[in-house]
Amino acid sequence: MVEFTLRPARAEDMDDVHRMLQPYVLRRILLGKDLVVLYEATQEFVVAVDAHDRVIGCGALHVMWEDLGEVRTLLVADEWLHTGVGRAIVERLEANARELGLTRLFCLTFETAFFHRRGFEEIGEHVVSPDVYSQLVRSPDEGIAEFLDLAHVKPNTLGNTRMLKRLV
Repeated sequence: MVEFTLRPARAEDMDDVHRMLQPYVLRRILLGKDLVVLYEATQEFVVAVDAHDRVIGCGALHVMWEDLGEVRTLLVADEWLHTGVGRAIVERLEANARELGLTRLFCLTFETAFFHRRGFEEIGEHVVSPDVYSQLVRSPDEGIAEFLDLAHVKPNTLGNTRMLKRLV
C-alpha cells in the first residue's frame, strides 16, 4: 500500500500548492490563483504528504452559505494519481464540512466520473432560493460566481460540470 498522510495545510505549503496548480492553469483546467490568495486561504486547505512531508496533493473547502460549501483546488501529483490520494482528500473535506454544519457540497469539475463515485450529481442552475441567490451574487469571489453560473465567468467554466453532493 502507498503511504501518505493528510494534514491541515500550513502557510509553508502554499508555495508547493501554487507550483502544483500551474500546469492545470496553463491547460485551462483550473483557474489560476495568485500566491497571496492561496496564503489567505491556507486554513481552507488539506494537504496530502508523502513519507518525507512533501506535498503530493491538496484540496480546499470553501464555505459559501450556511449549509453550502465548495470543494476547490483539488490536485494530486501525477505520480500519485490512482493511489487513493484524491479520494482521501475529498473524504477529509467532507468530514470538515460536516463539522462546520454544512449539508451540501458543490464542485465545478472536468473529473465527473471521480466525483460521481463520491456521490456528487450534476446540477442545473437553481440550487439556492432566490433570497440566498440575491445574497451570494454580492460576493466578489469568482468561485461563487461560477456556482451561480453568472455570465461573466462562463469563459472560465466551459467544459466543466457543476456538481453537488448532499451530505448525510
